[in-house]
Amino acid sequence: MELEARAATFRLAETFVISRDSTDETESVIAEVTHRGQTGYGEGTPIGRYGEDAASAAEFLNECGELLGDDPFAFDEIHARLPQASNTQAARAALDHALHDLCGKLTGLPVWRLLGLRRGGPPTCWTVWLGDPDDMARRAERAAQRFRRLKLKLGGRDGLDLERVRAVRAVTELPLQVDVNEYWTVDEALEALPQLAGLGVEYCEQPLPEGDEGGAIVKERSPVPIYVDEDCHTLADVAVCAGRAHGINIKLSKSGGIREAIRMAHAARALGLGVMLGCMTESGLAISAGAQIASLCDFVDLDGNLLLLEDPWPGVEFRNGVQLPPDKPGLGVESIVSLSAERSDGRN
Repeated sequence: MELEARAATFRLAETFVISRDSTDETESVIAEVTHRGQTGYGEGTPIGRYGEDAASAAEFLNECGELLGDDPFAFDEIHARLPQASNTQAARAALDHALHDLCGKLTGLPVWRLLGLRRGGPPTCWTVWLGDPDDMARRAERAAQRFRRLKLKLGGRDGLDLERVRAVRAVTELPLQVDVNEYWTVDEALEALPQLAGLGVEYCEQPLPEGDEGGAIVKERSPVPIYVDEDCHTLADVAVCAGRAHGINIKLSKSGGIREAIRMAHAARALGLGVMLGCMTESGLAISAGAQIASLCDFVDLDGNLLLLEDPWPGVEFRNGVQLPPDKPGLGVESIVSLSAERSDGRN
């Protein structure tokens, strides 16, 4: 097998704001694995807080080409050969997705069928990024015309988080979810969560900082299910999360790809935890990888490609609020820009 990787930059349709930062563009690493005349493509989105970036992810993968061997179905053996370097989860995810895409193309099967899963999953939520209450309500009202779930970004540290939820609730009856991105203290969480329950919020995602010792207290006293994101990366984290949350948020670029995400979902079920499938701001190539396993989950947040100014990897079908994976071999998406042209003229 031949492996090639490169960094890609995607522009967002609007500035995306959460409690930690704001951004107008996002970077991914794209992996290409070629075998017997077929090429599989995969995307991973590096997470800066974990010391990752697209350039280093591409460099890592381009140094791993000789380790792949000649059997694209030998996932365990291939991943065992990779260097155990830190801060390479996005790179591993891109490779994992490219291998799944390749295996699907070689067998003529969509990945979801290759894995024995259902095509459809829960409806995706639309993320209403952090802003003042009236602004979030206006954007939520517009989004409610297309989506069946809304996730509100909180953590403004201005005393207005509950007002944000109330403002949105005043303009829509859609199910609401909230994501605090680690920006509440234990006391703030315990004060806010009963009021969120009264507003019909389905769950609260990562109210406390990663590893906060108050997690167990908040879980025990919260009338709203707590899901963790920053606390849960790979399979090794799932059991620990059971003590501080009612569910976990699996993101493929955090876990290292589809294969690890499936392990995490089954482990969570065995521990009585709910399962949410999240995403980064990324193209349809990565969203398709997530959509392949969405049927394993209770909640889905796969709106990343819908946040882009232009999705360079179309093919995921948005139908009645659900992000459906293509019914085509592999991940089922194709680049709208010639990859050779990208390399020759430097476009991303």
